[in-house]
Amino acid sequence: MIFAAGWISVASADEGCLASAQSDLERLYCEVVERGGGAGLPSMVDFKRNDPKVQALLLRQPAKRLSLTLPEVSATPEPGSKPELATSQREPAKESRSEPSVTRGLAGCLLRGEFIQCPKVTYELEGNRSLASLDDGVLEPRNRLGIVPFDGGRNDDEAVRSYLSAAYDRYILKMLAIGLGANTMSFTAFHNAFQTLENSGVDFSKRMGQTYELLKQDRKTLGVKARYHDELPENLSMCETVDRDVIVCDNVGINWVFVRAN
Repeated sequence: MIFAAGWISVASADEGCLASAQSDLERLYCEVVERGGGAGLPSMVDFKRNDPKVQALLLRQPAKRLSLTLPEVSATPEPGSKPELATSQREPAKESRSEPSVTRGLAGCLLRGEFIQCPKVTYELEGNRSLASLDDGVLEPRNRLGIVPFDGGRNDDEAVRSYLSAAYDRYILKMLAIGLGANTMSFTAFHNAFQTLENSGVDFSKRMGQTYELLKQDRKTLGVKARYHDELPENLSMCETVDRDVIVCDNVGINWVFVRAN
C-alpha cells in the first residue's frame, strides 16, 4: 500500500536493528542507516508498518546512492496472512460465511480473465504505464492528490466510511493519472492507513499528498514494471465501481484496477 507512517521523522542507527529485521527490506534498511544514508527515512518501528512495496519505495533512492541492490518485492501477501474478500459496501474486509454477491452496479457483468464484460461496455485490467504514455502535466506540481482533511469524529463509523469512500475513489483516479494502476492499495489498506495515521496524530490527507508527490518524482526518473504478478480476481464479489470508467477489485492482499475499454 502507498502509505508512509513516520515519513518526516529521521532514522538513526541502532545496534539492535539487524537483530530485529525480519525481511530483506528490513535488513537493507539497517544497512542504509548504518552507512549513513538514513536521513529522511522513518524510524524502524514506522518503517515496519508499511507495505513491502512502500518499504521498497522509501529505500529506492538511499540504496541507489549507496550502490546497494534493492530486493525483489513480492506482490503476494506475507506467509501466514489470510486475505479476505472486501465487501461491496466499501467497508474494511471482515470474515464472512455468506455466499459471494455481486455489487448492484455490476449486475449482468461477467469476469473473463483480464476483462470484465458488461452488457454495453468492457473493462480491461490496467497495469502500470510507460512515462511516454502519460498525459502532459500529470507529473507537475499542479497535479495534486487533493484529498480533503477529515473533519468528522473518528468514532462516527458512517462519517469515516463516507469520507474514505470518496477519498479512495479520488486516490484510484489520481494513481491512474500517473500511470500506476498496478501499484494501488485496497480499500481495506486505505482504511487501515487512515486509522493508523489519524490515531498517531498525523493528518491522513496531508501524508497521502506527500506520498503522491514522492511517487510523481520517482516516475520522472525510474521505470516501473507493467505488472508484478499474473494473479487475477476470482469473481466479481471482489469488485466495486469507482465511476462509469473504472472498476476496482481486491482480495485485500492484491488490488486490481479495470478501466473502460470501449
